[in-house]
Amino acid sequence: MLLDLRSFDGWLEEDDEIVAHPHDPFHRIDVRASSRHVRIEVDGEVLAESARPVMLFETLLPTRFYLPREDIRVELAPSDTVTWCAYKGRAAYFSPVVGGRCRTDLAWTIAEPLAEGRQVEGLVAFFNERVDIVVADA
Repeated sequence: MLLDLRSFDGWLEEDDEIVAHPHDPFHRIDVRASSRHVRIEVDGEVLAESARPVMLFETLLPTRFYLPREDIRVELAPSDTVTWCAYKGRAAYFSPVVGGRCRTDLAWTIAEPLAEGRQVEGLVAFFNERVDIVVADA
């Protein structure tokens, strides 16, 4: 038997709505403030630089560095892309222009956080897989 989660109107755990999918008991998120110096680059151009990142550790994913908007050096054009994470909440995406080229959905922010995502609400993260991240000791 196969259960098609998309066919359900919604999930409730007691009175709380569960978004995206039911929680996995072996999946966790830890959020830690840091004073490490983080620089985000693509093709040699600095997109962001911060000494106040918030590090998000999530099971089976690379560490994500969420940075204050004031530490972003490039313009972030809003994208139409929206995704939901059952742990963090609704993410809204950005497409920065770097070197004259639009980098579609390269960054995101948690726009509507769930409990686990409140510590990164409004901060900006970039896809580690598509940028170069340089992290130095504090």
